[in-house]
Amino acid sequence: MPPVGPAELLATWEAGLDRHEAGRALLLHGAARPGAGSDELLSVPVGVRETELFALRRALFGERMQVRAECAACGEAMEFDLDAGLLAGTAAPDGPLRVEEGDWVVEFRLPTVADLTAAATASGPEAARRVLLERCTVSALRRGEEVTLDRPAAVLPEQVQRRLAEAAERADPAADVTLNVACPECGESTGAELDIASYLWTELDNWARDVLLDVHLLASAYGWTEPEVLALSPLRRRHYLELCADV
Repeated sequence: MPPVGPAELLATWEAGLDRHEAGRALLLHGAARPGAGSDELLSVPVGVRETELFALRRALFGERMQVRAECAACGEAMEFDLDAGLLAGTAAPDGPLRVEEGDWVVEFRLPTVADLTAAATASGPEAARRVLLERCTVSALRRGEEVTLDRPAAVLPEQVQRRLAEAAERADPAADVTLNVACPECGESTGAELDIASYLWTELDNWARDVLLDVHLLASAYGWTEPEVLALSPLRRRHYLELCADV
């Protein structure tokens, strides 16, 4: 992955301040894929985007991630460290996938970022599932005869729909990273979903505000411009800040 400089990161942060989660995720993915346009980013399978965001996170902030969750059984606050390198996803398959169930043969493709964005506007989980099914089902045969799929959720049997969801999860496991965390107090396990886009945005927001404070202090002390401060390595910037504090 090409290195992302502090000026580019600040520009990404500034552009995302007035955006919602989907817009921020798109900006972060753009930082992970320099030069990619919106159409390309939206057409990427969800698991591929998540894998690339984990890679960006490792490049910017290292392997160690600090994760917080709440035990579903007793409400205990849990905090643990996670190795981001362990969450590297596998390559998503090219082309449509196939599910055979009973009289049915259904081809579908993995949900893309655009599909997920469309599903997020649906009114509830069931409606979101229907949106994904309609957008991602490519074709269907019943007893060898082609079936019109204007409304796949109304045509495909429930068992076929479950098989499609299971096949998509197997083919693109990085699309949904859920951690099973054992509570140190009661011993019960809690499923904690790790949304890398939200996690990375929080880290970027904290980093950007710290950097702007550094720029303010060093500009006040030495008369440097923002580009001059950003051109310093983090180590040299820290030493200059320590010298300012000693004055």
